[in-house]
Amino acid sequence: MPSSISDPAEIKAELVAQAKAEGFAKARITEPGAIPQAAGRLEAYVEAGRHGQMGWMEERMGWRGNPAALWPEARAVVMLAEPYSPDHNPLEVLKRRDRAAISVYAQGRDYHDIVKKRLKRVGRWLIEHAGGEIKVFVDTAPVMEKPLAEAAGLGWQGKHTNLLSRDLGNWFFLGAIFTTLPLPPDAPEISHCGTCRACLDICPTGAFPAPYQLDARRCISYLTIEHHGPVPLDLREKMGNRIYGCDDCLAICPWNKFAAEARDLRYAGQPGGGAGSGTAPPLLAELALLDDAAFRARFSGSPIKRLGRDRFVRNVLYAIGNSGLPALRETALTLTSDPDPTVAEAAQWAAARLA
Repeated sequence: MPSSISDPAEIKAELVAQAKAEGFAKARITEPGAIPQAAGRLEAYVEAGRHGQMGWMEERMGWRGNPAALWPEARAVVMLAEPYSPDHNPLEVLKRRDRAAISVYAQGRDYHDIVKKRLKRVGRWLIEHAGGEIKVFVDTAPVMEKPLAEAAGLGWQGKHTNLLSRDLGNWFFLGAIFTTLPLPPDAPEISHCGTCRACLDICPTGAFPAPYQLDARRCISYLTIEHHGPVPLDLREKMGNRIYGCDDCLAICPWNKFAAEARDLRYAGQPGGGAGSGTAPPLLAELALLDDAAFRARFSGSPIKRLGRDRFVRNVLYAIGNSGLPALRETALTLTSDPDPTVAEAAQWAAARLA
C-alpha cells in the first residue's frame, strides 16, 4: 500500500512534483470560491450577445460562474499547464494561399484525450497517497479554467483573453483537478501585459472591442469552429486561408520567448499528415474534395473531426475564395451543387471571387 500523507503542505509539494513527473509543466492550487467576479462577467458577456451561437455558455451558468456550486464538496482546485508550443512560426502558412492554415493545437492528436488521461493519473496518485475524492476537467464541463488558473497563479488572462505565463508563454492547455482535500492555495497572478497591444492589433477581424475583451462573433476561431451556417460576407473575406481556428494573437505575443517546449510528440503533426512541422500544410484543393467518409478517416483522433465534413469544407471554400488563385476556381465549381446549402453557397461565393 502507498504511504499516506496527512500534512496539507506536504501533500501539495508531492502533488506538484508528481504532476511534473507526469509531463505537466506547471501546477498551482486555488480554492473553488476564488473567482467571485466570474459569474457577473459571464452574465454580462452573454447578455451582450458576444457568445454568438455558443448556447452552451448560457446553460448551467450557475455552475460555470461558481465552481463551488459545481461540486460543493470540493475544497481545492489544482490547475495544471500542458505545453503544446510549435517548433515553427504559425504565421508563415498565411502567406501560402494554396494551403490551409490549421490552428497549432489541432495539428496533432486530440488534447482532450491526452490531457485527461494525464490528469486521471495524477488524481489517482493523490487519492492513493492522501485520500479524498477528485473530479477532473479538460475544457468539456462548465468550468471557467482561465479565471481559475489566474487565481491559482498559473498565469494571467492577457489582453487577448487567453492565459499567459512569464515562464510558459501562451502555448499551453489547461486541466483541472477538483479535490475534497483542503490544500494550501497559491497566490493569484497579476497582468504583465503592460502597454503592449500586439495581440489586439494583429487580429484580422477586430474581435477585441477593448483590451481583455473578446467578441466571439468576430473571432476566426469561433467562426471556423462554433458558427453554423454562412459566415457574414464582411468577415469571411478577412479569414484568409484559416480553415480551423486562428493563432495570430497567440503567435505574436512577446512572452512566447519563454514558451515551454511541448513534451508530448503527439501534439506535433496532423493526423492524416500535412499540417504539422516537418510536413507541408495541406492543399486547399485536396481538402475541399473530401466526402464525409474521407473526412472522418483523415481526421480520426483529431479535434477537427468534431467539426463535421460540411462545416470543414465550408471553411476550405472560404479560403479558396480568398486565395486569389484562379486555378482553384474549378475546385469550387465542383461543389456549387453540394447537398449542404451552406457548402453550395460557399462554393458559389468562392467561384465568383476567382472569376
